Amino acid sequence: MRGTTTTLTIGERVAWYRRRRGLSQEVLAGLIGRTADWLGKVENNRIDLDRLSVIKSLAEALDISLGDLLGEPSLLDWTTDSGTHTVPAQRAALMRYRALTRSAAALMHSCRASPCSEKRSGHFGMPTRTRGSDTSPLAYPTCSIMPRPQPTTMAVTTRTRPAGFSASRTSSRPRSSQNLGSDLAWIAADRGLSAVRSTGDPLITGSLFRSVGHALHATGRYADAVRLTEDAAGYLEPHLSQATPALLSVYGTLFLSGSMAAARANDAATTGTFLTAADHAASKLGVDANHLWTAFGPTNVAIHRVATAAELGDLQVAIDLGPRLDTTDLPMERRVRNALEVARAYSSWNRVDDAQAMLLDAEQMAPEQVRHHFLSRQLALTWVRRQRGKPSAELVSLARRLKVLD
Repeated sequence: MRGTTTTLTIGERVAWYRRRRGLSQEVLAGLIGRTADWLGKVENNRIDLDRLSVIKSLAEALDISLGDLLGEPSLLDWTTDSGTHTVPAQRAALMRYRALTRSAAALMHSCRASPCSEKRSGHFGMPTRTRGSDTSPLAYPTCSIMPRPQPTTMAVTTRTRPAGFSASRTSSRPRSSQNLGSDLAWIAADRGLSAVRSTGDPLITGSLFRSVGHALHATGRYADAVRLTEDAAGYLEPHLSQATPALLSVYGTLFLSGSMAAARANDAATTGTFLTAADHAASKLGVDANHLWTAFGPTNVAIHRVATAAELGDLQVAIDLGPRLDTTDLPMERRVRNALEVARAYSSWNRVDDAQAMLLDAEQMAPEQVRHHFLSRQLALTWVRRQRGKPSAELVSLARRLKVLD
């Protein structure tokens, strides 16, 4: 059904699914504790529907997935890095039948994938590329989960961490649950946790917990993501007495992810607690860094203060803090994420010109990421709908590039 609603705003999509369910505005509004007048304004694009907690409540009342209501693109563009094998190739690798039995799983643990061809450097074999704008799911090597023609045998130990960690890195990046789907992100994290269980390595395990958290986010299971954050932090805390910068970054990033989950669950108290814990870890780290692709540091904590404030409806914080953040030295994904939050805040304050300029700048930096994020698509289409006259050519062109306008 998702393809039939691609060019609708979220509000219009609510109306479409509501009519499919045979519900009146009064009934649907009552199911989520709102008024029919409010729902009517949402469906007519007179009220912005950009808080995921509210969108999730509507999705549950309509008995559809969060992705259906957000209208997330399900078709990935082919790129130079991905070639013409994207999600099906990942799904085939992750869902091989040999992983279904205990003996087969043991056999898999004794196999080693051949080395990736890409030159590696830094912590545990991380690739040198850190600021590219490409968010294609196959833009980075996946040697530890993708099949190879000539595997050699070895045991999974701390000594073999680079190959083992590749699976966690592939599944832990935020784009996994957005572009590959939560099912693949979940499976990849589960396989990774199984692979490193015997090592007891807190660094890899903590990073894989992040992957599970992202998968929970993607399906709107925010309360579960909050509990996961608490459990994962408890697991890592005994290892923090002599924490390396990498472990400190993984630990702090868990709280950042958890703060977003708490905000989307409308839990302001837990959001504040998690942000305080992340801020403490960032202070100990002292600088903005990108250990194990976490992009963790004081600036990323500030970015999450903006994002969580927007989720909780406190746009003043987003307006005051977001535009002042210097994200130049952060990875592209973080820079663009902050730009989208600032654009959302500007739009909510009816500063549409500023919001549109911010979104266009973000698109220049990372067009694929902007296209696949629900905020950018929702903003552009809402601006088009609210135009009293003919929308500007620039706005129409933007909406078409985001594939929300025919």
